[in-house]
Amino acid sequence: MKKIIFFLYTIAIATSCSKVLDVEDLNNYSPDQVWNDANLANAYLANIYPVFGNWRASADRTSDQLSGIVFPPDAITITNSASSVIGDAYSGWNYTTMRLINQAIVDVPNGSLAKNVKDQIMGQAYFLRAYTYFGMVRAYGGVPYLTKPQDRYTDTLAVPRNSTKECFDLMVKDIDSAIALLPKHILPASADWGKIDGNFATAFKAKVLLYMASPQFNPSNPWDNTYWTNAYTANKKAYDDLTAQGYKLTDDYSGIFLNERNSEVVFSVINLYPNKVAAWDETIRPGSLSRGNASTCPTWELVRAFPMKDGKQFNDPSGKYYKSEDQLLQSYWQNRDPRFEKSAVWNAKQYPVAGTTVGYRQYTSVGIANALDNYGINPNSSDKSTNNDRYTGFFILKGSKQVLTQAQVQQYDVDFVLMRFAEVMLNYAEAANETGHLADAMDILKQIRSRAGIEPGADGNYGISAANRQQMRQAIVDERNIELCFEGFRFWDLRRWRMFSVLDNGTKHGVEAIAIEANGAEMPLTEAKTAADNNTLTESNFKYSILQAPQAGVKVNSLPDKYYFFPIPQSVLVKNQNLQQNVDWGGSFDPTLH
Repeated sequence: MKKIIFFLYTIAIATSCSKVLDVEDLNNYSPDQVWNDANLANAYLANIYPVFGNWRASADRTSDQLSGIVFPPDAITITNSASSVIGDAYSGWNYTTMRLINQAIVDVPNGSLAKNVKDQIMGQAYFLRAYTYFGMVRAYGGVPYLTKPQDRYTDTLAVPRNSTKECFDLMVKDIDSAIALLPKHILPASADWGKIDGNFATAFKAKVLLYMASPQFNPSNPWDNTYWTNAYTANKKAYDDLTAQGYKLTDDYSGIFLNERNSEVVFSVINLYPNKVAAWDETIRPGSLSRGNASTCPTWELVRAFPMKDGKQFNDPSGKYYKSEDQLLQSYWQNRDPRFEKSAVWNAKQYPVAGTTVGYRQYTSVGIANALDNYGINPNSSDKSTNNDRYTGFFILKGSKQVLTQAQVQQYDVDFVLMRFAEVMLNYAEAANETGHLADAMDILKQIRSRAGIEPGADGNYGISAANRQQMRQAIVDERNIELCFEGFRFWDLRRWRMFSVLDNGTKHGVEAIAIEANGAEMPLTEAKTAADNNTLTESNFKYSILQAPQAGVKVNSLPDKYYFFPIPQSVLVKNQNLQQNVDWGGSFDPTLH
């Protein structure tokens, strides 16, 4: 079935339609050809679906979750576009894609496709327009919200920006138009799986309204503005509607992605080897088990943030597993939130990747581990790690397809889950909390922590002690950081909450492991290497120390408040004299909702 579905989305590549789809100015576009043939119409839209992205290991390098200092001073300027810095084309100035979308909306009604096919094509196009504009508005504030294709010969291309409020209203209008036309629920067994349906549109509308109410767009009244009521109504509807149709959390956190088309998937991008693969395993695995070094690694900041097995922070004196800072460092893998062991690989952890020996453990210690895997500065080792500026002593495990051998690592074809029900739940919890529905927010967090495997505790609250709006807000912030780690949410969450203080003037850290004897003395490296080769060294056979990561170059992030809205690139401004630059970047346009 997956092969059949993927075929429908790639048919254009194997037909003469490719020359129609790949021309930026649409001079060779033939509406008579495309909108009178259902296969070509679907192929036209498939050419736009890449706006949804795919697996990307670096998606959270911009946050505190993964290694890499992305924001040196003046990383973003009017001549250095934000999308090139953060690596997120979804937030670029994407009017080439917009023209394709608008062309479809104009031309589909004039074709001879069956009404149900027209409705689905139009519904997808309306949604894609709102989705693409959301990426731009999230980045810049209000943008020119074009609803028809611009012709460079007959149209005035110097279009001014719509206000941010107008953009949000138009996005909601487009999504409502999409919901009215789309099938409500495309089932996993359907040949149309992978297309936008009404449920995805409903959940995304709720997300758009959550952004509209957020502190990013309402700095003068971040938590009590009137937009929170609309956000709550939309997010409650999304949660209730999807729940009624059988959407729910999967039983096992580690199976969210690997068990495709499960009850938690709201929308996913289809991958299928050999036609379409992603570079996830290739870029997250230790180098010795991949085709090159891991591109980024989990930080100590994230490892430390995971709660203990009782749901409380390690340093909470009321916790069952209370530890001091140093005690946590020397036993960070013990009694943690079960999501930790399902999300990360650490020194001496058993790591059963296909092709490794039975009982294989992944080591990171210098002088012991493979040179492609090691991290640290152990002065007693003649080996010197070359990985210290990108490694941290941890690797990403979440989503890894361990049945792939090293030789097969580039065959990763797990579907990319763009939206899952846990996000819908957390969005609802946030809107509920800000509108006085504390109990509803608590219920959502308890459901998520129950699935995670956290102990419920005597009070049944899974370690959550939030008793008021402010405490619950922080609990939701913390829960999103853990539940959605490595999925590309953290930076954008901190940005919409205006919480760059978490990142600004901050650095990142890793953890070095050095093998020790039972008495605590350092183990001779020759002895340690032999034991590691036999996979007999466990986590407790090491001592651990924190190192800055990276250890060279720029070590501190710089995220001034003006980054809450990025500047319109100078290359765009020079082409359109009617565009106003954002106020924090030398212009007069206010990107907030005032």
